[in-house]
Amino acid sequence: MLDAIRWDTDLIRRYDLAGPRYTSYPTAVQFNSQIGTFDLFHALRDSRKALRPLSLYVHIPFCANICYYCACNKVITKDRGRALPYLQRLEQEIALIACHLDPAQKVEQLHFGGGTPTFLSHDELRQLMAHLRKHFNLLDDDSGDYGIEIDPREADWSTMGLLRELGFNRVSIGLQDLDPAVQRAVNRLQSLEETRAVIDAARTLQFRSINIDLIYGLPKQTPENFARTVEEVISLQPDRLSVFNYAHLPERFMPQRRINGNELPTPAQKLDMLQRTIEQLTAAGYRYIGMDHFALPDDDLAIAQEESTLQRNFQGYTTHGHCDLIGLGVSAISQIGDLYCQNSSDLNQYQNALASTQLATSRGLLCNADDRLRRAVIQQLICNFSLEFAEIERAFNIDFQGYFGELWPQLQAMAEDGLIELDSDRINVLPAGRLLVRSVCMVFDAYLEQHGRQRFSRVI
Repeated sequence: MLDAIRWDTDLIRRYDLAGPRYTSYPTAVQFNSQIGTFDLFHALRDSRKALRPLSLYVHIPFCANICYYCACNKVITKDRGRALPYLQRLEQEIALIACHLDPAQKVEQLHFGGGTPTFLSHDELRQLMAHLRKHFNLLDDDSGDYGIEIDPREADWSTMGLLRELGFNRVSIGLQDLDPAVQRAVNRLQSLEETRAVIDAARTLQFRSINIDLIYGLPKQTPENFARTVEEVISLQPDRLSVFNYAHLPERFMPQRRINGNELPTPAQKLDMLQRTIEQLTAAGYRYIGMDHFALPDDDLAIAQEESTLQRNFQGYTTHGHCDLIGLGVSAISQIGDLYCQNSSDLNQYQNALASTQLATSRGLLCNADDRLRRAVIQQLICNFSLEFAEIERAFNIDFQGYFGELWPQLQAMAEDGLIELDSDRINVLPAGRLLVRSVCMVFDAYLEQHGRQRFSRVI
């Protein structure tokens, strides 16, 4: 992994296409309304019978302020009282789901996302965690991966102390950019001091891992001022970094209409930002995990990638892909065995369904045999940058080259271009192709052309 990534401008220009991020395969674009609560109950029964461990995702949609770049499912409000009816319905959902599972199923992973989870008051956070512990088998020995997304403007030392007391041991901090002009352009004013205070608290309180999110491609960003942000972030020494490409899709996400398109950096400037960021992070000792993610060598993600046990799900790269993922809250997605299902993304519909003691499942997908096969192929490529055909052949009882024969010319072209190494028994994604691994995965996506690529962000 020492030569984990190599910058090749020509390859990037040719393969920088729009495509999925593959937090699942098939992707959420393929979800349909034929999937409902009966399918969810059936999948939960199978999970209970197999006593599979669990990963819980809890969506808290509220934010006090709007960030113009944001494409998350959120509710912007200054009224903290709006959380109470939502939490009442969320607690109903927790109880309804839990009664279909076995108390022996351990919750190895827990993640609060949003929105801004710390929008909730301390008492509300305490009550929600107590309700989760009542209905699910949460670990008490600090061995689980229990994370929460933090907005430093909504958290202080007492908040961090409460979160640690409640069992959280990982934090993910939204930062995006430190330049004041960029912050004003996206309506997110957040000082380095605020961010440092939260990180200092997390370290003092012995949180196990700290992640920082950055975004390149925002209005008023330049390669020079973004490099300064990266330099400051490196000085904070987070365990992990996520460096996302801003996808400007104002026709889909209304808040982005407040961004002045004329102030966005050019594609060439964005490439320069990414290249400099990779150079800075690599020089500082971070490993490129893939898909915008970097980690220090002793981080769980880096170790899992070295050991070829890294996986990927709706929460991104994970060491807990073997768990059934239960999504709780508005818009939350579950992955239980071969079933994907998603709650309604409309807050009122979500709350009304649970007020009628019904789950809010609105759409989803049940994977077929071809989906499972392609999911395994894409997972190997995107997590480990390699694919052994024999492993897939044993697991799915196929002849790899025979099954994917029509894709061979595309793979050979990628091999000739230096993205991959292709021979009769394996694919290796080469250092020059690792930034473009999504493009390699897209070759195996049976649905991509059916839905077009306009729904997706570009690879770089």
